Amino acid sequence: MNVFIGLDVSLASTAICVLGPQGRIVDELQAESEPEALVRAIASLSYSIDAIGLEAGPLSQWLSKGMEEAGFDVVMMETRLVKAALKAMPIKTDRRDAQGIARLLQMGWYRPVHRKSVSSQEIRALLTARKSVQQAIINLELSMRGVLRNFGMKLGHVTRIRYETRVRELVEQNEILSASTEALLRARSQLRAELADLDAKIAGLAKHDDVCRLMMTMPGVGPIVALTVKSAIDDPTRFARSKDVGPWAGLTPRRTQSGEMDIVGQITRAGDRGLRTALYQAAMILMHRGAPNWLQAWALRVAHRRGSKRALIALARRIGVVLHRMWRDGTPFRYAQSPTATA
Repeated sequence: MNVFIGLDVSLASTAICVLGPQGRIVDELQAESEPEALVRAIASLSYSIDAIGLEAGPLSQWLSKGMEEAGFDVVMMETRLVKAALKAMPIKTDRRDAQGIARLLQMGWYRPVHRKSVSSQEIRALLTARKSVQQAIINLELSMRGVLRNFGMKLGHVTRIRYETRVRELVEQNEILSASTEALLRARSQLRAELADLDAKIAGLAKHDDVCRLMMTMPGVGPIVALTVKSAIDDPTRFARSKDVGPWAGLTPRRTQSGEMDIVGQITRAGDRGLRTALYQAAMILMHRGAPNWLQAWALRVAHRRGSKRALIALARRIGVVLHRMWRDGTPFRYAQSPTATA
């Protein structure tokens, strides 16, 4: 019996839809959004289950891992495709969404999502914490600039080291402004200390990781970029070809073609935003400050033909491809292309 189960996961509960042959609904359940509760609910069914599908989301990694350990075949489905398919339904409820997910699974009209390992998820949590602290520092500094500007006090271009001194110079004659900025400066100082601790932790992780050390042989790739690429890809064997990394990271042009119309637009921005940002930052460094190498020379030729913006995007995409190939082959970055590669 061909039985497919669709799960619509929310924070508290999960709607379960069981589809039999010819797309007939044979059962509908509801369970808590816990691996143990879902396993009990599915195990209570008297059917031979072919596959279980759920949309990729915040809880999906945890729930799919628990169900797979219980012996079920679980498929995480790409959110964009599922959302586009469910959007056609005139009425949206958790029950109907579970039905739609089950039907997509039965038809095979989905794109599976890789379930990351626990170590990759831990690294991603550390990188996310660093990004949050860094953004909090930026928001504090911008808020301070806005407060001082109301009184005609212009901070101007100032380095990170001289920031506090410059602020205190501007407000030293005003007791109320001095009190308000001191609170913000203390918060900024504490956040910068936390950021330094996180940077040291990230640098230590990259230093003791063989894959990250290999990636950091490329100019422009530091501990943050290396750990971001490693945690995003997780398993290099996922990709049959290294060139598949570019479209997966959303760094290929969007295309709309119909009849005589054929529009090539901006990049798709599909996939991991943090990975795209890291690759773009590595491209900026490699193109303008990195040691001379074949990849930099290639990007400069592209910039001469198509402009610097397109060249940076193309270089970011190619950095991802080269890093994946280095990881697969276990070879460091070569500053000069071999004759075979050039041919």
